Amino acid sequence: MKPFAKIRLIIIQILSIFFIGILVSINSFTSFAQHSTNDIRVVDETNSFYNFPWAGGMNSMQFGAIDMNLDGIKDMITFDREGNRKMCFINNGIPNIIDFSYHPEFAGLFPELYDWAIFADYNMDGKNDIFTYSPGYASMMVYQNISDETLKFKRVVYPYLTSYQGGGYVNIYVTYADYPGISDVDNDGDLDILTFWGLGSFVEMHQNMSMEKYGVPDSLDFEQVTYCWGHFAESDESNELYLDTCLISAHVNTPDRDDLRHTGSTFLLLDLDADDDKDLLLGDVDYPGLFALINGGSSEEAYITSVDTLFPSVSETIELFSMPAVAYIDVNNDAKNDLIVSPFDPGITSSEDKKSVLLYLNKGENNQPEFEFYTDDFLQSEMIDQGSGAYPVLFDLDDDGLLDLFIGNYGIYQYSYYESYFLRSVYRSRLTFYKNVGTSGNPVFQLTDNNFAGLWNQDLLGIFPAFADLNGDGKTDLLVGNEKGNLLFLRNDGEAFTLADENYFDIDVGEFSTPQLFDLDKDGKTDLLIGEKGGNINYYRNGGTNSNPDFVFVTDSLGKINVTDPMYSLFGYSTPWFFRNNQNETQLIVGSEQGQIFYYTNIDNNLEGKFTLSDDLHNLLDTNNVSFDRGLRTCASIADISQNGAFEMIAGNYSGGLEYFNGSADVSPGMNENLTTGNIVIYPNPATSSIIIASQELEIIRISIFNMSGHMLFQKNLVAANNQRYSVDVSQFKKGVYFVQCMTQKGIIHKKLIIR
Repeated sequence: MKPFAKIRLIIIQILSIFFIGILVSINSFTSFAQHSTNDIRVVDETNSFYNFPWAGGMNSMQFGAIDMNLDGIKDMITFDREGNRKMCFINNGIPNIIDFSYHPEFAGLFPELYDWAIFADYNMDGKNDIFTYSPGYASMMVYQNISDETLKFKRVVYPYLTSYQGGGYVNIYVTYADYPGISDVDNDGDLDILTFWGLGSFVEMHQNMSMEKYGVPDSLDFEQVTYCWGHFAESDESNELYLDTCLISAHVNTPDRDDLRHTGSTFLLLDLDADDDKDLLLGDVDYPGLFALINGGSSEEAYITSVDTLFPSVSETIELFSMPAVAYIDVNNDAKNDLIVSPFDPGITSSEDKKSVLLYLNKGENNQPEFEFYTDDFLQSEMIDQGSGAYPVLFDLDDDGLLDLFIGNYGIYQYSYYESYFLRSVYRSRLTFYKNVGTSGNPVFQLTDNNFAGLWNQDLLGIFPAFADLNGDGKTDLLVGNEKGNLLFLRNDGEAFTLADENYFDIDVGEFSTPQLFDLDKDGKTDLLIGEKGGNINYYRNGGTNSNPDFVFVTDSLGKINVTDPMYSLFGYSTPWFFRNNQNETQLIVGSEQGQIFYYTNIDNNLEGKFTLSDDLHNLLDTNNVSFDRGLRTCASIADISQNGAFEMIAGNYSGGLEYFNGSADVSPGMNENLTTGNIVIYPNPATSSIIIASQELEIIRISIFNMSGHMLFQKNLVAANNQRYSVDVSQFKKGVYFVQCMTQKGIIHKKLIIR
């Protein structure tokens, strides 16, 4: 019996109907200069700096190739279905080299993606378009890439893509637990679609009729031409495949057996044996491997004749729980597509997390690849990634005046097993310590202890730390929340932290206790605040002293807060962080299951009332156009880390990574500033060595050039004698897209500059 398969199918179908997402298209350029990867550097366990520490972690990834900065080189868009997070990496395009840089500013130019996304060029204009799940419709919607001077997408199919089948056009059935195959299967020049039939073991082919009807590939006009592509079937009880079978007449459009069930699969179509037809890589729910199905037929009539159950046939074969999904794109700029593999399982506690992106480089050809294992943590190794969940807490542990960084997590994947036909996966939580080894104006976090306080040995889930001296001995002690909802007290003995109480004050908030020690009522004594799975905040007032606290329960609905969104989940997973602003006013941010980071004010002298939900977090952090929906199960801490009077925020998510937000980065010359009218020209553009900036009608006062992260690379104030024509040497700039900001006597004008 396939583990958990039928139950999971029921859950998938219910969720497909009732959990309807809200589609929001973002058409304006999002300025992420204040969400920078360069302001606080982070050192890993090898004493090397992460290239992009604040990228946010990776768990269940999908990959696509899209030219984001329009320099003619395909970049990499990555999508994590755990939180529907988009991460953008610019390909620096050096032949035979893997060389990517993280550019979060492009993420806002993509539409909202849900659960899965396939990046494919349906109209054959050289620009990859987007197919993604359509929430609530068990189908897909489509975005056309209409990029001209900037990256742009237009929704062309909503709410779902249809196919002519059974006498009319109905939706192409794809759940959020399926990853369909989209490729030119019949080699006629347009994209076709393969997907499992909703209640059966067979693969449907929806043929694109664009070329047949119109002679051009720019339409999405599909017809179901077979319910049994490849003449094979998958068992409804396991991942076993049956070849040379369709079980029923090929003249019947839909199978009529009611005992067939489908529970989720991933497809990738590619030519594995240079015979000019499409073979199929198939992943299956609850299983860790990929099957390679070899098409012994033709592009017009597929016929699967053999199956490689240990694909690829190299020493490091794919063993990746659960349900691996595959991308086939060129990673190292050698014109050969490589293989990237990551889990697709819709459950968030089923899969590998910390080493969840496998890369196999192609040493053969695109139509006859030979794969060689490269790494199991592609891109992940260059960022902070705690596995599943990341709960950042800022605290000066060594009292040196510099805030250190502690990160709890839900857990790190250990292994999987089957029990009574159910897939079980085992995780274990740990607390990680990054010591601030920088200075007050230049903080640097260095990984110092991957098992702080020895908590790995306690075999916990959901570790969440809080720090304070709780026994008056002058040493900082540790409280630990966890999945069970209680608190562990670890006493600081000077040399080590010792577990002194497994049920501190007999406090139990249910599940997933997330404590903070903070003087909420400003009486000079540290109080205890605890978030929980229910989404509310518990308040325990200190009725004793700081050296001998007596935490007395006051309320489990502090501020009348509950961050649960019933349209998304039955639970909120609140993670509170109280702090005081520069005016000594108490304020609060709260992470949540849905991913939104909530910001509350009106707290002082209102502890029995309702706190005010505010949308001014961007003002506090001095950020522009930044969404504070950061994925799944967020948690955040705010403090003046750089000690410059400005607040900074570090936010974690369920993908195990962190993001950093602050207002100290260079202001991006993005598309949201008021610009003057007038004509300024830049030539040559694209450029290679030098450019001329000129105007016939405006007096140019100052020229500034910024990269796409918003960092200023060049600035020059012009003298009166040379204020309408100026030459700039750009020979040292890397290939890519830049913004030229020209300040004139009438205002500011921005121009895009491309360096080849």
